[in-house]
Amino acid sequence: MTNPTEHALPANSTVESREGDFGCTVMDLRKLMELRSTDGVDQINVHYGGVMNLCSRLKTNPVEGLSGNPADLEKRKQVFGQNLIPPKKPKTFLELVWEALQDVTLIILEIAAIISLVLSFYRPPGEENKQCGLPVSSPEDEGEAEAGWIEGAAILFSVIIVVLVTAFNDWSKEKQFRGLQNRIEKEQKFAVIRNGHIIQLPVAEIVVGDIAQIKYGDLLPADGILIQGNDLKIDESSLTGESDHVKKSLERDPMLLSGTHVMEGSGRMVVTAVGINSQTGIIFTLLGANEGEEEEKKKKGKKQGVPENRNKAKTQDGVALEIQPLNSQEGIDNEEKEKKAAKLPKKEKSVLQGKLTRLAVQIGKAGLIMSAITVLILILYFVIDNFVIHRRPWLSECTPIYIQYFVKFFIIGITVLVVAVPEGLPLAVTISLAYSVKKMMKDNNLVRHLDACETMGNATAICSDKTGTLTMNRMTVVQAYIGDTHYHQLPSPDVLVPKVLDLIVNGISINSAYTSKILPPEKEGGLPRQVGNKTECALLGFVTDLKQDYHAVRNEVPEEKLYKVYTFNSVRKSMSTVIEKPSGGYRMYSKGASEIILRKCNRILDKRGEVVPFKNKDRDEMVRTVIEPMASQGLRTLCIAYRDFNDGEPPWDNESEILTELTCIAVVGIEDPVRPEVPEAIAKCKRAGITVRMVTGDNINTARAIATKCGIVTPGDDFLCLEGKEFNRLIRNEKGEVEQEKLDKIWPKLRVLARSSPTDKHTLVKGIIDSTVGEQRQVVAVTGDGTNDGPALKKADVGFAMGIAGTDVAKEASDIILTDDNFTSIVKAVMWGRNVYDSISKFLQFQLTVNVVAVIVAFTGACITQDSPLKAVQMLWVNLIMDTFASLALATEPPTESLLKRRPYGRNKPLISRTMMKNILGHAVYQLTVIFFLVFAGEKFFDIDSGRKAPLHSPPSQHYTIIFNTFVLMQLFNEINSRKIHGERNVFAGIFRNLIFCSVVLGTFISQIIIVEFGGKPFSCTKLTLSQWFWCLFIGIGELLWGQIISTIPTQSLKFLKEAGHGTTKEEITKDAEGLDEIDHAEMELRRGQILWFRGLNRIQTQIDVINTFQTGASFKGVLKRQTMGQHLDVKHVPSSSYVTVAPVTSPPTTSVPAAVSSPTLGNQSGESVP
Repeated sequence: MTNPTEHALPANSTVESREGDFGCTVMDLRKLMELRSTDGVDQINVHYGGVMNLCSRLKTNPVEGLSGNPADLEKRKQVFGQNLIPPKKPKTFLELVWEALQDVTLIILEIAAIISLVLSFYRPPGEENKQCGLPVSSPEDEGEAEAGWIEGAAILFSVIIVVLVTAFNDWSKEKQFRGLQNRIEKEQKFAVIRNGHIIQLPVAEIVVGDIAQIKYGDLLPADGILIQGNDLKIDESSLTGESDHVKKSLERDPMLLSGTHVMEGSGRMVVTAVGINSQTGIIFTLLGANEGEEEEKKKKGKKQGVPENRNKAKTQDGVALEIQPLNSQEGIDNEEKEKKAAKLPKKEKSVLQGKLTRLAVQIGKAGLIMSAITVLILILYFVIDNFVIHRRPWLSECTPIYIQYFVKFFIIGITVLVVAVPEGLPLAVTISLAYSVKKMMKDNNLVRHLDACETMGNATAICSDKTGTLTMNRMTVVQAYIGDTHYHQLPSPDVLVPKVLDLIVNGISINSAYTSKILPPEKEGGLPRQVGNKTECALLGFVTDLKQDYHAVRNEVPEEKLYKVYTFNSVRKSMSTVIEKPSGGYRMYSKGASEIILRKCNRILDKRGEVVPFKNKDRDEMVRTVIEPMASQGLRTLCIAYRDFNDGEPPWDNESEILTELTCIAVVGIEDPVRPEVPEAIAKCKRAGITVRMVTGDNINTARAIATKCGIVTPGDDFLCLEGKEFNRLIRNEKGEVEQEKLDKIWPKLRVLARSSPTDKHTLVKGIIDSTVGEQRQVVAVTGDGTNDGPALKKADVGFAMGIAGTDVAKEASDIILTDDNFTSIVKAVMWGRNVYDSISKFLQFQLTVNVVAVIVAFTGACITQDSPLKAVQMLWVNLIMDTFASLALATEPPTESLLKRRPYGRNKPLISRTMMKNILGHAVYQLTVIFFLVFAGEKFFDIDSGRKAPLHSPPSQHYTIIFNTFVLMQLFNEINSRKIHGERNVFAGIFRNLIFCSVVLGTFISQIIIVEFGGKPFSCTKLTLSQWFWCLFIGIGELLWGQIISTIPTQSLKFLKEAGHGTTKEEITKDAEGLDEIDHAEMELRRGQILWFRGLNRIQTQIDVINTFQTGASFKGVLKRQTMGQHLDVKHVPSSSYVTVAPVTSPPTTSVPAAVSSPTLGNQSGESVP
């Protein structure tokens, strides 16, 4: 392994002399962090004389932290580097221009234009024209003939425009992603102790020597060594691939690595390596070095495709890097996840992409066939007319003239192709998504993966957390049961026995994370601010309400004095802290879910504060009279208890022995009020055909009460509210495996899942997504905030993480971050998602009308009059309007509430509905009728010269100018019609809310006037009179009236209309296509149209065999390499266990890929796994 430090630390050479100021160098610390467990402990003790000594060498105080002196921090950054991993260099504008030039259609046009240019300068002597059998040109045509070069030049010019527009779009897209990435990274903060105060510091500001506070759910931002830890367990699978959680302690393994997740416990560490010197950074740098070589190879190979924007958005927050082996314990899911990350954006995630891909391929094929036929007919007609009918000999001096004709025919054919292929489609999708993402930011949705935004529009189910999403996450204790008395209002401190009061205050103050605290309100008269865990803040608030001071207790018992801490986790559902008693022995305080703690209590404090036995019947009585009434009012109940150990030290590691025989001090009821705007938002979801389910860890009664308040369940409904245990009993067979048939009986009616574990949540989400009951397959969105929600968020079609309460792990697994943790923001996301879908349908309706008309006109015109009524340059202009400008205008329509009044489209609804098909064909009929009338009878109607059968370099005619002008104006008014796709009559509704649309339509109209009046030869136009202009406008406005006629025809009566752009049908997705195979299924889906989708016709050129992910235009080398890899591996499905075996088939043994790297910064363009 080469050491990447040379280029990692630019300041290295000058730094050497100053590193003496600290007791160790960058390299010493890097070497230290490469050691694991006991080796690390030995090295710290032998070489540095213990952790405390290491801290003093790094000039930091293990309790107070760094002083925060700017000069000191700057010096540390110089010596040890910054906590940043430099991002990959973005593509320059010129590189993007070069990429856009690689488009096949454009290349063909360029070649044709150049040939046309060259030939136009060749002037044969006049008399030979007769021999060549071509019309003799009059003297005034000579000047025109001189200008024959203009057409070629104009084509080249329009090609340049198209290329620049494409490159600019790619460039701005890339820029947006970088902005989004920076925003995600800036938002990641970490708790660091500076000058004795805990502050939240942006990750990039952390320096070597900082003392960082770590807790459950954190993603470690730098390497460090543990100074003090409570029950700390870390998931290091992202670096080592070991899926078991690693226990960290000072004695056994104090090494903490960046990019790993804290799964349990809390503690403090001293930062020893940051940025490119951390373990993650080293891997990044190595990959960066490899990538340089890869790039070189690729440059020699075929061109590289579109930048992999989708993946760029997936850069880990800050620095996390996911490298996971294939045999991890989460089995299929993890493997699926990693495979997806390496190969595809996500499983058959984006419903829209699949449909568009299929549609684009179909249109492309049709266009190719049409253009080929056009060229053939033109050439055959010319040859037969000249050499067969008129029996002229082929004269060598005429050859250049004949070639000029052939080039002209070729240009016409290519033009048909250019118009037929909807290259504006990817542009429309990009613009629409980018626009939505920008606007969603204002609606508190931070979109991390672009396609999540559009998938959200298809969502049919939302599985939401309760705390913080549906409720305000501002908890307060409102009831208490202390000493045989149920207080419905909080008791005053004098009512309580001093001994009991003392136990309550200590039990709460000591047994809660010291990071949870209550600060004075920001504004006068506001509520006190709760910092840290909200449940603990509620308890601390209870202490304050009892006129006691929890700070005093914490100062007396600082964190260092805590003997042992069993931190809260989803299995325990409780937290316990052990302290040494001054008189000897130990006391343990516990708190947790009341039914769990009460089961472990065998004594309770009575009215006088005396300990009395607490039997099973007492417990049942208490549940009936205290806990259930509290829960039915929507309160969360917590129990506070303690236990004394007086005879020697018990076996602390044996939890079941420690957490028993507790003495109950009190039970409190905590209220977390429902957010006022939630019931309305849930009602909107119901109207929009989306089912909301609540999945919570709370007691079933509490959950039911809150669900009723929110409107998720209404009294008298036939819906299920289950507890996790009951849910599992109903869906699993004797062997304990989940059975889809059993699950299918439960989920349609399930509305509340209480006391659920993260696994239950994952099972439910997976079950709903995999289910094939019901008329359409479900698209599921999930919200989550805890570390344990990761798997469910990953599995869901769209994962929402909470921006405020969410842990880093949850954010990492999510697609969208809710910056205000509010359920109403999810409804906004649905609205935006549906809007994206509709915008693209609007664009398609407009684009396909133009395509159909332009292709038929060019084709029939060419066949009948040997010349397309619309010239190459004119077609390119039409192409520019309908592609670039129309996609801008139609893709930026703002969403309206009416979007929430229809049911979701679901996975298999076609993109082009019957109504849209009716509009497309209806408008095409109108436009074709008008244009053919103008082509064949226009000269009589307007009383002008006919433009048909004009000689080669003849001047532009008014006749064909009128045709071009009318055609463009019809498109312009049809663009207004295209604003509505569900058959609405009022196409102007809300048109002024979209300024972009208005300016595009106006801008196009003004440009059209300029082109017709001043375009001259390059645009094959000539000036028109005012009356001719009015006729053109009148015919254009006729589009709007015709639109009204079309919308009166009921779609139902047109049975013959087919829909187009279907999603995947049910039959295609069989049960076993889920799990791992579904990746291949998605790949087959995307294989068909990938590159056409991005750039016109490359797809057809390479014949639809090239596999590639839809949004990453990768190098073909990589593609083929992966194709062969795919042929070597046969995927066997093992239904019973959650593992997947990958067996080599009839091929030399393929080495298994140890880790799939899912991080865009690795820049592995072709998406192959990195061995």
